Amino acid sequence: MCMFNALWHTFFYDPIYNGLVFFIDIVPTADVGIAIILVTIVVKLIIFPLSKKAVRTQMLMKRIQPQLEELKEKHKDDRQKQAEAMMAIYRENDISPFSSIGIILIQLPLIFALYWMFFNGGLPDIDAGLLYPFIPIPDSVNMNFIGLVDMAGKSILLAAGAGLTQYYQISLMLPEIAERKDNASLKEDLTRSFQLQMKYVMPAFVFVVAYFISAAVALYWLTSNIFSIGQEFVIRKQVKEKFQES
Repeated sequence: MCMFNALWHTFFYDPIYNGLVFFIDIVPTADVGIAIILVTIVVKLIIFPLSKKAVRTQMLMKRIQPQLEELKEKHKDDRQKQAEAMMAIYRENDISPFSSIGIILIQLPLIFALYWMFFNGGLPDIDAGLLYPFIPIPDSVNMNFIGLVDMAGKSILLAAGAGLTQYYQISLMLPEIAERKDNASLKEDLTRSFQLQMKYVMPAFVFVVAYFISAAVALYWLTSNIFSIGQEFVIRKQVKEKFQES
């Protein structure tokens, strides 16, 4: 338990807390909301290499989909050969099918960190004991984002924005969901079910969590999604240009 607590503070809570306090000190009116937006952008830039790999994987998966369908039909009576052949195609194209899941998992500790800051001895009070030596203590902490939204309270508008942008982002990420076949295998049914849940259940989950936890988490999620959507278009353009050159 002590080791978990040390890892939690070293890699997640303390860096986010210090980043937030740093930006609160330098942004106009010490606006916590603006500080959250800036911290979110910094985090997204740090994990950009993973995001780029995830988008590349999604595009390559769409390109090799016809090959995968042929393999499924060719080895429909031998699941082991089918799996081996698919893994061979993944290796040939340098594809990691689960790279997108990693992006989601990385963000969960950051959301918990924000929750902890606003509800368990964090902001608006500053814990000087958690600050790095080079982080100054702000003269004031303004919890009202642009003078309208209390970051420690709830905001249905920010939560709705987080849910809607999550839906749009997932729609960009996922391949087109195929119609259910009468003779579909269990694996195909599970894949289709997972895609449907990701597209429709995940945004609803984001909305509920973003609303009931705090406006701070809702703002983080909204900013993260908007950044990811823009990032997706940029990376897609780069990857397409690379494909055209090759």
